[in-house]
Amino acid sequence: MARDYYEVLGVSRSASAEELQSAFRTLARRYHPDINSDPAAEERFKELNEAYHVLADPDSRARYDRFGPDFRQVREDAGAGRSGGGPSTGRARRTAAATSAGINIEDLFGRGDFDDLFGAWRTTGPIQGADQEAELELSVPEAFTGGKRRIALGGPTGQRTYDVTVPPGVTDGQRIRLSGQGGQGAEGGPSGDLYLRVRIKPDEHYRVQGRDIYVDAPVAPWEAALGATVPILTPGGEVKMKVPAGSSSGRRLRLSGEGMPNRRGRPGDLYAELRIVVPHRLRKRERELFEELARESPFDARGASR
Repeated sequence: MARDYYEVLGVSRSASAEELQSAFRTLARRYHPDINSDPAAEERFKELNEAYHVLADPDSRARYDRFGPDFRQVREDAGAGRSGGGPSTGRARRTAAATSAGINIEDLFGRGDFDDLFGAWRTTGPIQGADQEAELELSVPEAFTGGKRRIALGGPTGQRTYDVTVPPGVTDGQRIRLSGQGGQGAEGGPSGDLYLRVRIKPDEHYRVQGRDIYVDAPVAPWEAALGATVPILTPGGEVKMKVPAGSSSGRRLRLSGEGMPNRRGRPGDLYAELRIVVPHRLRKRERELFEELARESPFDARGASR
């Protein structure tokens, strides 16, 4: 089902003719295929053009408001006995022509007054190309360390490769700008920019929230009970962490500044959550020691958790 024409233009159903024209001008500047090389822009522009020409004509707008998507059928039925077989204003002919591909920008608007529609925007000379956006997927270690990457992206003219410098510590949703790598300009204008929006892939070892990194830290029962200094693997390499005596599973220890780097401020922190791990199989002496501990210790794990 076709989208609602008012929704296409982003206006209310009570919008005035001036509001319709203003909305159309704004969106046309963004999506016209002579300006925006995104393959989806042409279809979006055709949709805008059709919606505007229907709503800009009081008669067709009235039929659309009353009958919705069936308004064209109503027009055909009602106009079957009229001379010329329908409205003679020429607007309907322009609408049909405008929806076909390959028409230049002046013909597409079809009013002989293109400069009035686009104003100084068109007549000031070279026009900069449209900015474009794509996703750049990175693993947590790749986002942490940054560096040079070569990526391939598909586009209207086929696949292109780009050399990208990823700054250390990029976060999910952050954009990397590639100047002049967007849509081509018109009339000698410069190309737009390409923005790569970072998406950090899920990781089995690390969880990232903003610039903070969370990691599980397995420790032996005696390390948790007696205290120890244990190695922790971070995206930037191995670091040492002190486990206080008497630590239990789930305790979270903070390593300040060991999270995602930040070129413009304080880096994030790394949080290690302790997980007490026991041997899958006990050797004879290990079992004897655990049995002795069980006899000697008054510790009640259930009572301690309450």
